[in-house]
Amino acid sequence: MGVRFDLRFPVIVAALLVVGLMTVSTAALSPRVSPGIFQKQLLGVGLAALPILLMWWAGRERIYRAAPVLYALALLLQASTFVIGKDVNGQQNWIVLGPLQFQPLELLKLSLILMLPLVMKEGYRGLRSYLLPLVVFLPALGLVIVQDFGGAMVLSVMFLAMLLVFRMPIWHLLIVLLTVGVAFPTVVFPHLKPYQQTRLTIFVDPYKDPRGNGYQVIQSIIAIGSGGMMGKGYLHGTQSHNGFVPASHTDFAFATWAEEQGLVGGIGVLLLYGALIWGLAGMASDAPRLQDQILFAGVLGQIGFQAIENIGAALSMLPLTGITLPLISYGLSSLVSTLTTLALAYVVFRDRFEKMI
Repeated sequence: MGVRFDLRFPVIVAALLVVGLMTVSTAALSPRVSPGIFQKQLLGVGLAALPILLMWWAGRERIYRAAPVLYALALLLQASTFVIGKDVNGQQNWIVLGPLQFQPLELLKLSLILMLPLVMKEGYRGLRSYLLPLVVFLPALGLVIVQDFGGAMVLSVMFLAMLLVFRMPIWHLLIVLLTVGVAFPTVVFPHLKPYQQTRLTIFVDPYKDPRGNGYQVIQSIIAIGSGGMMGKGYLHGTQSHNGFVPASHTDFAFATWAEEQGLVGGIGVLLLYGALIWGLAGMASDAPRLQDQILFAGVLGQIGFQAIENIGAALSMLPLTGITLPLISYGLSSLVSTLTTLALAYVVFRDRFEKMI
C-alpha cells in the first residue's frame, strides 16, 4: 500500500495560486482592467473552500455517487445559456444571478471528469465499450461547441486523455486523429465565425495585421521579451500597466508575469506546471482501480492542455482560443472550478484503497 497523502501536491498548487494572485494584483494596475479584480480573485479562493471541504468530508464513494446528479445539473445549466445566457466577448455562455456571474462550462468539466470514469471503469472490451462514454460526452460537447470553441477543445482533450487510459487500441486513436485532421480544415473551420477563424490562424504571422487581429499577440511577445532574464520586478511591468497588453489578467496573464519576473520566472511557472502534471501522473500510477486512473487522466488532460495552450498562445506558438491559464488567470468560475477539480483528485487519491462502490 502506498502513501495516503502526497504533501508535495498541495504545495505545488499553493505556489501556482500565489503566482496567480501576484499576476492579478499587478494586472489590476492596467487601465484596460476593471478595478477590484484582485479582491474578487481572493474571494474566489474563499469560495473554493466550501466545495473542497465538502468533498474532503464526503470522500471518494459519496462523490462518485453524486456524479449523475452533478452531470445532469451541468447539462441543464449549459443548455440554459442559449435562453438566459449573458453575452461576454461574443459568447453567450455566462449565467448571471444577481451579483453572481458564472460560466456553466466549468461545472460541466468537473461533472465529466466524475461521470465518465463511472461508465468507463470496465476498460475497453470491444467497440460496444465506446457507447456509454459517447452517450455521456457528446451531449456536453454539442452544447459547448456552438458557443465556445476553446471550451470544446478542452473537453475533447480531456476525453481523449481518458480514452487512452481506458486502454483503447492505438489504431483506434490513429483513426480518430486522422479523421479530425481531415474534417477540421474541410468541414469545421469553414463553419466557424470569422473572428474564431482569425484567432486560430493569426498566430502564424501576427504582423500581417499588426494594428488589428495581430495586435494582442504582438504586444504579448513584446511584454515577454522586455522582461529579459530577471524581469522588471513585481508591480513594475510597464507594458501591462500602460495598457499595451490586452487581457493582461486573463488570456495574456503569462505575458504579465514574464514581463515582471523575466525568463527565470517564466521557466519557474513551467516547472511548477510540469511538477503538477507529474504529480497527477504519479497519482494515476499509484491508483489500483482503472476508474480512478481515468479520473486522474481527465484532470491531467484539462490542466495540462489549458496550461500549454494559454502559454503557447502568449508566445505566438499556438492559436489564441481564449483558454485561461489554470490558477493564474483571473476568473472566479475558472479558479473555483480548478481548485475544486484538483481537490477532487487529491481526495480520490486519499481514498484510493477504500472499498469500491
